[in-house]
Amino acid sequence: MLSRSDEIVIHVRDLRMSYGAKAVLEGVDFDVRRGEVVCLLGPNGAGKTTTIEILEGFRMRSAGHVMVLGADPEHSSEDWRARTGVVLQSWRDHPRWTPRRLLTQLGAFYEPYSTPHVERPMDVGRLIDMVGIAESADQKIVTLSGGQRRRLDVAVGIVGRPELLFLDEPTAGFDPHARREFHALVHRLADLEQTTILLTTHDLDEAEKLADRILILAGGRIVADGSAEQLARRVAVAAEVRWSVRGETFVHSTEDATGFVRALLAQHGDDVADLEVRRASLEDTYISLVHGYESGDRTTLDHVFAEAG
Repeated sequence: MLSRSDEIVIHVRDLRMSYGAKAVLEGVDFDVRRGEVVCLLGPNGAGKTTTIEILEGFRMRSAGHVMVLGADPEHSSEDWRARTGVVLQSWRDHPRWTPRRLLTQLGAFYEPYSTPHVERPMDVGRLIDMVGIAESADQKIVTLSGGQRRRLDVAVGIVGRPELLFLDEPTAGFDPHARREFHALVHRLADLEQTTILLTTHDLDEAEKLADRILILAGGRIVADGSAEQLARRVAVAAEVRWSVRGETFVHSTEDATGFVRALLAQHGDDVADLEVRRASLEDTYISLVHGYESGDRTTLDHVFAEAG
């Protein structure tokens, strides 16, 4: 991955949102830098969609300070909106149009917002190849499979070459091969185009593979912020080492996996087989943090925030 810019693309402080007497967001704080891929995780009802809609400028907040691409989304201009892209879980379009025609039509709206530094829209032929719908580009949209349709959704979101891209459950309906290709596309956008990406997903494996940073939202605020590896180390320091010697299997928990493995190899040498070091996965971390918050156990959360600070 290329080094990330220090430029802040999303700046959120004390974000609050209430629907009547019900508080959904109760002091959300986070930053996202240019070129980062950040995943927002949280249980249903945690406020993920509300947070994203506020950042997109589609919902007014109750209180707090929000800046996206240097502007307040509540008072954004068409020029600001042209710099953002959105891929929703589903949307309506022209079923009798072809993907090529739709992308050409939508791309034309971005032409007035092209700059010497960012040429808009993206070339439609290149875009079609990039998202992997070349074979279906001239078929009617109504005839596309679910996976092809989802790739078209992504193409619609990036046709304007956004500086900031919001992805909501981006690979829903993808088969494993299509999901792998999409992950490569996300990394390409972040690395080569310096596109900043904020995504939501219920697929924790996908979040671990895609995101530079994970934000976990629970109880109306961010309860964890860091890479999947950083969060796992803060929640579960010990690692599990598995190995076998002459057909007998062993398991040992240790806080110094590297030192333990060195000593193990020094003692048994080539007799050590099937060596595996396992740390807590993002799923383990997520469940631990969210369960700890919802049960009122502050010990784990206080440790995570102390380490993050």
